[in-house]
Amino acid sequence: MNLRYTFALDGVPPSASLGLGARSTSSAPPQESSVAYIITEPCIGTKDTACVDVCPVDCIHPRKDEPAFETVEQLFIHPDECIDCGACVPACPVEAIFALDETPEKWKNFISVNAQHFQK
Repeated sequence: MNLRYTFALDGVPPSASLGLGARSTSSAPPQESSVAYIITEPCIGTKDTACVDVCPVDCIHPRKDEPAFETVEQLFIHPDECIDCGACVPACPVEAIFALDETPEKWKNFISVNAQHFQK
């Protein structure tokens, strides 16, 4: 079973805001994002688009035809567009994509990296 975590993206460390009722001290309401799958370190510098090709909802960005493709180090899964199908996981040749509940400890920081990418 895949979990979907919702967490605040207002400067609160991800470990403090994994949908466990953590509250920000900011006066503005925090932006929230829900992520089911994330792309981790092995994608950096690789950006193989096999995952993009199998995604039924086109939620992995940037695609080769998007301007940001040349400037970003890795691909990202849009948290609001992902439908939790998991098709991208076996398609990734460098094994960089994980369900949140299966993300290796050494790459847990990529949970917030992926979510923050879409807050720009």
